[in-house]
Amino acid sequence: QVQLVESGGGSVQPGGSLRLSCAASGFTFSMAWYRQAPGKERELVALILSLAGIANYADSVKGRFTISRDNAKKTVYLQMNSLKFEDTGVYYCSATTSGNRYWGQGTQVTVSS
Repeated sequence: QVQLVESGGGSVQPGGSLRLSCAASGFTFSMAWYRQAPGKERELVALILSLAGIANYADSVKGRFTISRDNAKKTVYLQMNSLKFEDTGVYYCSATTSGNRYWGQGTQVTVSS
């Protein structure tokens, strides 16, 4: 069982930045950020392999978001720059290990003027 604790959500104007953090209680093979906008399905935003550090991004966030990890702290970060209205949603941290997927509680990100 891996527990995930997220932090860093909030409200920001378009063009602004936010940094999300997700701390895991144990080893993970990969960690990712998903988001869910009102009335929409949850979608993958970014994923990183914990050991190799290889990252992948949704096309909608490429060049604006950066996922990174600190293995010593078992923490993954999502730096979000140039935020747009459509980035609004609940952001969930997810981790996989030993064939299981775990989810954080979610943190709200609101982009509004």
